[in-house]
Amino acid sequence: MPDSIQIIQLVIYGLVYGSVVALGAVGVSLTFGVLRFANFAHGDLMTFGAYIVLLLYSMLKLPLWLGLLCALLATAALALFIDAVLYQRLRRLNPGNSSMILLISSFGVGLMLRSLIQLLWGPDTQVYAQGIQLPYKFWGLRIKPDHVTILLVAVAAVILLHLFLQKTRIGKAMRALADNADLARISGINTVAVMRWTWVMGAILAALAGFLLGLDTRIQPEMGWYILLPVFAAAILGGIGKPYGAIAGGLIIGLAQELSTLVISPAYKPAVAFALMVLILLWRPTGIFRS
Repeated sequence: MPDSIQIIQLVIYGLVYGSVVALGAVGVSLTFGVLRFANFAHGDLMTFGAYIVLLLYSMLKLPLWLGLLCALLATAALALFIDAVLYQRLRRLNPGNSSMILLISSFGVGLMLRSLIQLLWGPDTQVYAQGIQLPYKFWGLRIKPDHVTILLVAVAAVILLHLFLQKTRIGKAMRALADNADLARISGINTVAVMRWTWVMGAILAALAGFLLGLDTRIQPEMGWYILLPVFAAAILGGIGKPYGAIAGGLIIGLAQELSTLVISPAYKPAVAFALMVLILLWRPTGIFRS
């Protein structure tokens, strides 16, 4: 039987990984709630953000906070560019069936982004900083300094997101458009501006999640693709289109995957996310927060 220290250690790992998944899932949930399509290129936006931080911090030697800020802005600009060049045109050309067409096209966008990243940075695994990081030790637990950073950044991001959605005018408009698009338009909400802000917020969260994932593990061109299933599982688990549900879903997925290693091989952790999503949806088809 596993001892309590081992279980607590896995819970810490689960919270760290779940925080990354939660940030990615919130971006997916916002995009789906406002734009009404599942963006399968979201994982590759996460990868893009991680590599921009790598370029500015590890290669150009900028301060980490400045590299991260530039990566957030660059990823937001890329998302707006893709929307203006591709998604907006597809919505205009196919007004009655745009969701399915946008979903399929997002697969192609993700593949192109992945190939571009491999072309620019190569297929090899990379890290932000070389060397061994000594963990903090107390009560038999081992916690890496990067894990503390990930948890603090994730908590700060969730608080800022909450304030943005609840206190700002554009955040309230995003919530209104997600709840009832027709009523929002009749009420005079500028839906075009809200959609642009949705892309910006989703891309910022994706880039931040990609950076934290690279900080926790390593950076590689397929990292966003590999985490895409847990991200979507968390978004659906919490109730697709519900940002707060996505946060809860991400933490549940992270904890479930890590604690599952007590009884199954760690190689099957990705399957745990999918199995948990299916089981929860059989019990509550609309997700925990009822999308």
